[in-house]
Amino acid sequence: MGGDHHHHKAITVPDWRIYKVENCKELVEVERALSRVGLKDPWLRNEVWRFDPAIHKTWNTRSQRLWKSLFRGFPLGLGLTIATVAIEKALKVDYHDPRGIHGHGHGHHSEHH
Repeated sequence: MGGDHHHHKAITVPDWRIYKVENCKELVEVERALSRVGLKDPWLRNEVWRFDPAIHKTWNTRSQRLWKSLFRGFPLGLGLTIATVAIEKALKVDYHDPRGIHGHGHGHHSEHH
């Protein structure tokens, strides 16, 4: 009990100062439009991650992100499957119905095969 036995990568929270509205033409335009009507959005910086091309470069391409999310656990799953089959073969595990029914009706052994 207690303790983290899973060795996950620590999440690094980026410094908030890297997100600059000036780096995103879309958000600069929003800022100008708000300014024209006398408004200002103090939280506009929170949207920079959506538009800043420098930040998107670290995300790889869309297909790379999709591939990574779909197949992240595939090597582990394949390894565990191979290990399970090898152990079952070594221990001669048999999953056949000992009564020999196999879905052909219940209690009628003479009708089997």
